[in-house]
Amino acid sequence: MNIEVLKRIRIERCLFGILMAFVMVFIAELSGEKEIIFPEICALTIGAWVSEQQPWKTNKRRIFFLMSAAALFGVLVVRFISLPLIFQVCFCFAFTGFVLTIFKTNFIPIISACILPVYLGTKSWIYPLSVAFMALIIIIAQWLMEKLHMRPVNNFIPCKFDTKKQIIKWSKLLLVFAIIALVPFNSHQIYFLAPPLIVMFTELSNSNSPARKKPYYIVFLMTFSAFTGCLLRYLLEIYLGLPLFWVVVFACIILFFVLNRVRIYFPPAGAILLIPLILDKKLLFAFPPEVFTGAVILTAVALALFKEPKNNKVEN
Repeated sequence: MNIEVLKRIRIERCLFGILMAFVMVFIAELSGEKEIIFPEICALTIGAWVSEQQPWKTNKRRIFFLMSAAALFGVLVVRFISLPLIFQVCFCFAFTGFVLTIFKTNFIPIISACILPVYLGTKSWIYPLSVAFMALIIIIAQWLMEKLHMRPVNNFIPCKFDTKKQIIKWSKLLLVFAIIALVPFNSHQIYFLAPPLIVMFTELSNSNSPARKKPYYIVFLMTFSAFTGCLLRYLLEIYLGLPLFWVVVFACIILFFVLNRVRIYFPPAGAILLIPLILDKKLLFAFPPEVFTGAVILTAVALALFKEPKNNKVEN
């Protein structure tokens, strides 16, 4: 297959990703149910559709089950666990680490799916139902793309976890995150640690992650995505009065173009792009600098504290 064909197929996959986000926001606006807007859907389309190779070691059944379970668990925490926000978030973080270890996968987008309803105080069952439905669409479309040779077939190889090391790693992750979270949570500035940033932090804590080799690009992508989402929402929805689905269309077009240029298909950048769609309008101006600050701190901490010997080949 020549280069031109590969580029055309990638463009087609990007268009499907844009269409997916558009339909999600369109239905949310039409129904008046904002819980339908799930920012992580953009991250899933980047990883499962747009990129040539899926960045996570998981299969389609795990994508559906784990996303659904994580979203449901987050809502259950909001409804039934009356603890301060930081404890609820840490509880969700620990739960996702346990689930990822049990299922031998590094499908870390479930962290954002689990924590987001806690941030938003979402008690509606619409959220986990919409997440499950969109996860189902993701895997069906991925299967079709593989059958039509639009993307390589995703062959699942379970992660070779050392259970003891995984427990130590997730305990360390949880402790470090809790310490970092003390200041922003106590000052009610939680979006310094927006859920996609927590996913980014977890990814960078993996000493074998390719993203660790390009930390400046990662910080740039996260900040650029947050800025793009906020700017377009302000200009198109608030200033011009256009429907919110136009924001997501233009935002995805810009991000996919940038990802293609820098050749780093980093899924959390897609999730942070759509977070501004669900923010209060008063938070739009503060969100990009908060994301930049959080990305810098979390990246530096992950690179400094989560190192392993070069001869350690255990998958994380």
